[in-house]
Amino acid sequence: MHELIGDITLCILFAWLLGLLAHFFRQPLILAYLIAGFFIGPFGMGWVESQESIRIISELGLIFMLFMIGLEIDLKKIVRAGRVILFAAGGQLVGGCVLGVLFFAGIGLSMGGGRFDAVYLCVACALSSTVIIVKVLYEKRELDTLPGRVTLGVLVLQDIFAILFLAVQPSLGNLQVSVILLSIGRVGILMATALMLSRYVLPRLFHQIARRPELVLLGALAWCFLIGEIAEKLHLSREMGSLVAGVSLSTFPYALDVTAKVTTLRDFFITLFFVALGMTIPIPNLPVIGLALIIAAFTVVSRVITTFTPLYLMKQGLRASLLPALNLAQISEFSLVVIQTGVAAKHIQAPTANAVSFAFVILAVLSTFVMVRSDQITRLAIGPLKRIGLRDLDHVHSGEPGHEGGHGEARRIVILGFFRAASALLSEIERQNASLLDQISVVDFNPDAFRNLADRGVHVIYGDISNLDTLVHAGIGNAEVIILSVPDALLKGADNEKLVRHVRTLNAVAKIVATADLLANVADLYAAGADYVTVPRVSDAHELFMVIEAADKGLLQNMRAEMDAQLSERKEVLP
Repeated sequence: MHELIGDITLCILFAWLLGLLAHFFRQPLILAYLIAGFFIGPFGMGWVESQESIRIISELGLIFMLFMIGLEIDLKKIVRAGRVILFAAGGQLVGGCVLGVLFFAGIGLSMGGGRFDAVYLCVACALSSTVIIVKVLYEKRELDTLPGRVTLGVLVLQDIFAILFLAVQPSLGNLQVSVILLSIGRVGILMATALMLSRYVLPRLFHQIARRPELVLLGALAWCFLIGEIAEKLHLSREMGSLVAGVSLSTFPYALDVTAKVTTLRDFFITLFFVALGMTIPIPNLPVIGLALIIAAFTVVSRVITTFTPLYLMKQGLRASLLPALNLAQISEFSLVVIQTGVAAKHIQAPTANAVSFAFVILAVLSTFVMVRSDQITRLAIGPLKRIGLRDLDHVHSGEPGHEGGHGEARRIVILGFFRAASALLSEIERQNASLLDQISVVDFNPDAFRNLADRGVHVIYGDISNLDTLVHAGIGNAEVIILSVPDALLKGADNEKLVRHVRTLNAVAKIVATADLLANVADLYAAGADYVTVPRVSDAHELFMVIEAADKGLLQNMRAEMDAQLSERKEVLP
């Protein structure tokens, strides 16, 4: 026990020290934890040598990590997932696994006889890193964009796929239809039990202790370990049970409260898991490094093929098909979990597991840089893709009513970029002066907005507004009013000031309306050539002040009724 406490102390201390370095150098924290584990482990300085300590630390961390992954799997979102997300995820997972088995078996990795290196590798390479993707997309403010939503939807369905694999993983050595059905049946029993208890029993208990934070935390931990033990009795695993425990709580009324209270504890044990994983990584030899590079290269190539292809075939356009493929091009933390379960079951050889860990590190670093620059990379790739014969949406619907792929008919009012403000504007025009819609042209590269606008008879041009050629083809030179309603935080490849300058060079007399995120930007936009600048925070503040006045006068319900009536009449392009 004293040895275990000392080993945990070293794990946390070095994880923190290397975590600080990773923060200063803008590297993933998981990479720092793996290096910390390697440094203090038996293959590094040898300060932690006890295999029992490493096993206990790793298992505790794994249980908590899977519990938190389960909490973040929203079953309601999966049910509501659109056709695009379902087909994209299905194509990526099925295609990735098929390519993986063929590739890894083709280079000589084992597929039977008690060894399943190729199977585990194809599963590991089919999963992407939720931690890295969500962090980068959040910082880029792209979680709510179409490529962001597709990426997150694929991640959720990848987690479901991993759950199914973990269900049959213990029986890989005797994989028969009856065995698979038995394993899935056990998971079904476990899920049904957990969901029934979380729906009919836990809410009443948690309602009684909602004001006692320590009891909420203790109840969540008790639930995690209880379902883990039930899973163990069903010949599954505690790790599988903790994942199911989290999933069953994801739709729980107190799920957010539980997640908030468990998060700190989760971070502690997840840190321990990755540090313990780092301890198991030996100093690499050339074969391991070579295999790691092969795994990393296969992951990137297969992800682009299996993600881009279904999205492109569903006519999402080159940009919206490429961005999710780039976002997903890394190996998941969950992949390391899958590999470790394979090592524990003696299904996979240690050198293969080590190679996956190195490939994870390589892609964690590279994919972060690629995701940060994904817009530039996509712009560079679209030209060559068109030259080899792939068509973008500016050609697919050319000539159909409402669609335009070239110069087209000039319109009096041009809206550059289409997001929620522009969607609301069109709805307002439709409500107050519908005849004005015939004088409006919209330019944007969101395939959903492109199709929805065209279906409603609005003149729309598919194109990137940061590209000067797009502005020329959109007929900017003949427009009378040009509206830039997308804030800088959401624009890609340009900002409002740059767009105003471009537009003014193409049209010296049009009235240009731009949008400012910051008050300091207003003067810059006027200097660039804008005729009027909207500041959303000012209009928002005005409405909030009216709400306060209405509340003081007892008229808030009347104001709400007016707003409800307006919302019921609106049929916007973007919800």
